Amino acid sequence: MWRGLRTLVARAARGPGRPCARQGSGAPAPGSGATIFALSSGQGRCGIAVIRTSGPASGHALRSLTAPRELPRARSASLRLLTDPRSGEPLDRALVLWFPGPHSFTGEDCAEFHVHGGPAVVSGVLQALGRVPGLRPAEAGEFTRRAFAHGKLSLTEVEGLADLIHAETEAQRRQALRQLDGELGQLCGGWAETLTQALAHVEAYIDFGEDDNLEEGILEQADSQVRELEVALDTHLRDARRGQRLRSGAHVVVTGPPNAGKSSLVNLLSRKPVSIVSPEPGTTRDVLETPVDLAGFPALLSDTAGLREGQGPVEQEGVRRARERLEQADLILAVLDASDLASPSSCNFLDTVVTPAIARSPNGNSQRLLLVLNKSDLLPPGAPDLSPELPPHLLLSCLTREGLDGLLEALRKELAIVCETIHGPPLLTRASTNITSRLLDALGHYKASYRCSQAEALRVARGHLARLHGGGGTEEILDIIFRDFCVGK
Repeated sequence: MWRGLRTLVARAARGPGRPCARQGSGAPAPGSGATIFALSSGQGRCGIAVIRTSGPASGHALRSLTAPRELPRARSASLRLLTDPRSGEPLDRALVLWFPGPHSFTGEDCAEFHVHGGPAVVSGVLQALGRVPGLRPAEAGEFTRRAFAHGKLSLTEVEGLADLIHAETEAQRRQALRQLDGELGQLCGGWAETLTQALAHVEAYIDFGEDDNLEEGILEQADSQVRELEVALDTHLRDARRGQRLRSGAHVVVTGPPNAGKSSLVNLLSRKPVSIVSPEPGTTRDVLETPVDLAGFPALLSDTAGLREGQGPVEQEGVRRARERLEQADLILAVLDASDLASPSSCNFLDTVVTPAIARSPNGNSQRLLLVLNKSDLLPPGAPDLSPELPPHLLLSCLTREGLDGLLEALRKELAIVCETIHGPPLLTRASTNITSRLLDALGHYKASYRCSQAEALRVARGHLARLHGGGGTEEILDIIFRDFCVGK
């Protein structure tokens, strides 16, 4: 049974790349062969600044700047006097570290100088490194690109590192750390294993199709594996919108009838005076947007005009834009005046906005809604429930801030659904979304081809997956990823 199949599995595993094993891209890093240096900590005055080098001349640079001249023990901090290699002038007393390749971040020989963070000290050490033969300043993202080229990081981990550097909220940090820890890579590894098995089955049929000893159902098994993989890939592609929300911010639209306190709520959540607050109805005429950190999640908060029949052409245009923005919202904060629920404007808002949005949510609509009853401070003490017919709601007073903690907790739960599933599968990155689309296209050719062409389609699909998981990738994709890195990383 399965005569020669082991050879076919091995042949499949030696396809256009091995997704199950991390490899370099095969392309040299920019300026490879040169030793690069840069300030890796933040600019400006600070307690400690970290300056790093990477490349074959790192050991020579470390000897040139330090006394005594011998290299410190690998991966151990050592206190050294730094001097200018030309003038011999003392620059600083610093901790230095030596990371001989390949056991370093980039896979090359690396050195780090932990100096005092004054601008003069940092400038002096950088100038001294610039005078060492074979050294040049690093380009943006060049350290990480070298790590990628030497197989220290996969493409998904590189993007996780970039997202971690740019993370501004807790949710962004958590997701980026999951990706940097290799969760998306593990998912890709499972996809690669499925492709390898399907390719082995198809090639077994091609080579031994007339052999009676070939196990029955081998092609059906390969077809089933490809179909299951297509479903998984399509699900992750459709879910990529969550990843975009998590990077750029969920669109949270504050809406309601005039004078319900929408602008006060926007100012309260953003912790700054974004919108003009006035007792005069219709103060907000246009859409005002501000990026905020809402309960640990990034959000683009939009204040909109009160929904009513406009009193003039300017207000009518504001209402039109408000309704347009409402359709684009990921999360709607519907605001009503708790002391004026029986008014025609409140009733109309409940009927035309709140009730339809709530009805759509159970049907898989991604748009979420929170009903906020503002101005609870105007309610008489000990008043009975507002109305048993009201949808689930939150009481809030923007004036006294009573109910704010409850609103923030509700926002955290809603945005966790909109942006992130903490215990769910990792989100696709920018590069992985692009490559996964190509992978799906290749699998589409599998269904429309004969057996020999099907094997080729699977090889092409594995080639795309190798770029994602194994460390390859086109220069175009790499340039997009690395252009957002800072110098020194």
